[in-house]
Amino acid sequence: MLQKLDEIDRRILKALQGDGKMQNIELAKEVGLSPSPCLRRVKVLEEAGVIKRYVAVVDQAKVGLPLSMFSRVWLTAQDAETIDLFIAAMRLLPEVVECYIMLGESDALLRVVVADLDDYRRFQSTHLTRKNGIQSVKTDVPSEVIKQTFALPV
Repeated sequence: MLQKLDEIDRRILKALQGDGKMQNIELAKEVGLSPSPCLRRVKVLEEAGVIKRYVAVVDQAKVGLPLSMFSRVWLTAQDAETIDLFIAAMRLLPEVVECYIMLGESDALLRVVVADLDDYRRFQSTHLTRKNGIQSVKTDVPSEVIKQTFALPV
């Protein structure tokens, strides 16, 4: 069980966030450990849930989904049943790559990836509706991505 992250754990996390396919020997060298203790530390980080999983970061434009749309959602009600209905619906939609329940003006914020504006209009009219507990949606279209990272500042 992991007690607290120390400097070596943080170096391991930083290195793996940069390259999740890094071999243990290379990782050990980068963080200043021998391979066996390095592997043990990685296993502890995995078992503690600090490292949730390993994924490939895919270039969305190269797979035909160049647009990210940010949709601010207002729900029909604030009760648990409405929120649960909305959450369940969003989890089933592959186009919704991020979904946050918000504190503030809107009830939820979505990042939706689509091929083009027509694709988004079809998605919105089909899925962002009252049947999923949604009262209204306002969508923002980013004009340029300045920074997008998946690495946390550990």
